Amino acid sequence: MFGSVVRFIKRWLPGRDEVRHPGRFARQSVAMLRREYQGKPLEEAHVDPEPILQFEAWFEEATRVIRDDPNAMILSTVDEQDGPSARTVLLKGFSEEGFIFYTNYDSRKGHQIRGNPRVALTFHWPDLMRQVCIEGVAGKTSAEQSDTYFQSRPAGSRISAVASPQSRVVASRRELEDRARDLEEKYRDLDDIPRPDHWGGYLVRPERIEFWQGRVNRLHDRICYTRKPQGGWEFRRLAP
Repeated sequence: MFGSVVRFIKRWLPGRDEVRHPGRFARQSVAMLRREYQGKPLEEAHVDPEPILQFEAWFEEATRVIRDDPNAMILSTVDEQDGPSARTVLLKGFSEEGFIFYTNYDSRKGHQIRGNPRVALTFHWPDLMRQVCIEGVAGKTSAEQSDTYFQSRPAGSRISAVASPQSRVVASRRELEDRARDLEEKYRDLDDIPRPDHWGGYLVRPERIEFWQGRVNRLHDRICYTRKPQGGWEFRRLAP
């Protein structure tokens, strides 16, 4: 038995070459990173027939369990050559109409949405062993709605939104800090910082919403809702 323990330790301890090149050991061991998923069952009989209500139930649980950024979601878009790109944005509202986030309309994602408004959103809540994958069409929220949200942000966040030419090349960090400082001088009363025209919200109107629940032995639960042509939703179970 002692020999088996020694062989196990030798197998997993980095050798002399890995100590000299620690990245090599990390690359070799990444395939062994795994855990068992033991999430709650996701049964057709228990899900809400309305996907937004099902999302609301899961999101409320995520806000109780996940300490930081339960509203973080991956926004995926495509460019003019159908090249995909993705980044993390924050959900700032949802309703039966769809899911809302805010950004710079002149950013890379803004240009891509302008060219092709079909987007995808992905929530990943590892503590709950859950994902929600949403596909739909993005459109700008009203100016009034964007104004209301912009004025609710902390003053520093509003200054940064005005100062940053998002996604464009800048000479240095100093350049951005100087712009922000100049704006702070200009708007001494920080309550009067106006929302720039190039900044505002998007509403993603969903056409497909999939709820994924991790289960034992990778035999996961997947319930997928699709919008029916005549209105309303239908859902089916998908194989993992």
